This record gives sequence, C-alpha cells and structure tokens, in this order.
Amino acid sequence: MAKLVAEWQKLIATETLQRSSHALAVVGSSAFIFGGELRPREPRDNHVHVVDLSSEISDNQLSIVSATTNFPSPRVGTAFTSFREKIYMFSGRGGIAMIPIDERGGLWEFNTTTSTWSLLTPIDTSPQPSARSYHCLASDGVDRVYLHAGCPESGRLSDLWLFSVSKRVWTQLESAPDPPRGGASIAFSGGRLYRMHGFDGKIEQGGILDVYSPDTNSWTSHAYLPDGVSGPTPRSVSALVALSIGGRPSLMTLFGEQDPSSLGHAGAGKMSDDQWVYDIADQRWSQVEIQGDVKPVARGWLAADVVSRSGSQQVVVSGGLGESNVRLDDVWVLNFYL
Repeated sequence: MAKLVAEWQKLIATETLQRSSHALAVVGSSAFIFGGELRPREPRDNHVHVVDLSSEISDNQLSIVSATTNFPSPRVGTAFTSFREKIYMFSGRGGIAMIPIDERGGLWEFNTTTSTWSLLTPIDTSPQPSARSYHCLASDGVDRVYLHAGCPESGRLSDLWLFSVSKRVWTQLESAPDPPRGGASIAFSGGRLYRMHGFDGKIEQGGILDVYSPDTNSWTSHAYLPDGVSGPTPRSVSALVALSIGGRPSLMTLFGEQDPSSLGHAGAGKMSDDQWVYDIADQRWSQVEIQGDVKPVARGWLAADVVSRSGSQQVVVSGGLGESNVRLDDVWVLNFYL
C-alpha cells in the first residue's frame, strides 16, 4: 500500500455531546450517538443525538430525539451496528452499580426514518447471550448481527453470537481465541469478521488480528509486531472500522487506552492518538500520516464509524476520555488524500 496521508476536520464541539463509553453509528449522512457517561459510572442520558455530517459547521448540525417511555434505559458500555436505515444495540451497564442490563436476549432496533425504538425479543428458547458491557457488535449489512466478548457481572468473555434479525433467533458460534476480554473491537468486511485488541484484566491485548469465517465457523490468527512501527501497539477501548481506501478493502484501528489507570474505571490511563490501516489483501499495516496542525487529542472509550462523504469513505469519531480524565465533546471526520 502506498503512503497514507489524511487530514482531520472538526465538525462540532458541544457540551451536549460530552461523554465516553457511548455508541455511534452512521446511517446515510448522519451520525447517531447514544448513551455514555459524563461522570464515572453514571449513565448520562438516553436521548439519540443526531449529527448532520453533510453540512458545514453550523448551529443546526446537531438535533436530538428526546427519550420517551419506549426508549432503552440510559446505559454505558453498549455497542451499535447498523444496516439499511436501522441501528442495533445490545445490553450495556446502567446505574451506579453498573450491573449489565438484562433484556433476556433482546436486541434494540432504532429506525432512523421514524426515530423510534423497538426491542426485538428472540422468538425461541434456544441459548441466548448473557447481558454484558464493553462488548462489540458488527453486521454483515444484510440480516446478521454479530456480538462478541465484553464484561458480564463478573469476569470477561470470548464468546461470539449471531442474531438473525429476520428470524429473531440467536446462534452461538465458535468462540474467539483466548484470552477473554472487554473493550475489544470487531469489523465485518468481505464476508469475514475481524477482531483485535481489548483488555483481559491484566494487560492490553495486541499483536494479533483474529479472523472469523462464517462458512467454516472457525477462526484464524494473523500475528504482527505491535511496536508502533510495523503495527499498532496493544490497546483497548479503541475503534476498528472497515472501509475502502483507494479501492482497496481495508481496516482501520484508531485511538484507545494503552495503559489502564490505577483508579480503574474512575481514572484515565495512557491514551493513544494514532491511526493505522490494514490492507486486507496485502495483510500489512501502515500508519496514517496526518497532515495539518488540527487533530483530535489522544483518547480512549470513544465511538467511531464510516461515512461516505465528498466522494470517498471517511472515518467519524465522537468523544471519549482524554488523558486528563475529562470526557470529550467533539465530532471529527478523517479524510484520506488519494
């Protein structure tokens, strides 16, 4: 892959969006943001915050779909994925005790056209995934939602589940390679699911890109040198997105916590400010060179997705936790020079 050069553009910064451990999904030309915390272990709200990514910076760029009785409860450490005009969400933590929200295997669906939520409850009595937080979701863009890992009430998980939206049925798949972890990232591209990073309770994970094949219900692992030169350093609560760069199917990992705080969830550890692209065909990492002086500060516990904008795919980043232990209130887009 040729040298990758990109530029960050700051779209908006407002106290309303100040949060970490939230979820974000892009549908069309809008970013939908939900959940998260402003103070540790306290879910901030359960409104849906909509950022118009097609417009220039303006006061009208942000709109809010206010919560009603039919909305999910406030939560942190949840996850989004989307396809067509709908967004899907599973579990998360709620309240000071931060116990995972158990909705009996239900998957929330947000219709971005009608701005309404529905809880899709499984229709059979087969095994269902346990409630959890700091897990990750991805979809195949057609009907399947993948759920991976995270933190139940105690410990960490390495399981992988598939939810068929049309059938409303969960299927447990082959678990990912150990160790179990929270704060991992997954992305779906070219018929395969990619998993990396996370925190196993002792160390941040890195140096391995795990690939799941739905056809064989099996995993393969690709090692790389996580030295910050040949590949990204170990981290958790980062982001992983699938996108096309110059016509080449790629993955991009960005930001994340490299070293946890001694205060646990109440503090901020050492954060990363870098971005790396993995060329799926070449199986090689390249660090993105950022042009310009304006760029996001280092962060973890952020949310990110991909938007088609100005004729190319760009990466959208929202909020997170900075090294100063302050929740961030910004939304950025990263545009590659091709």
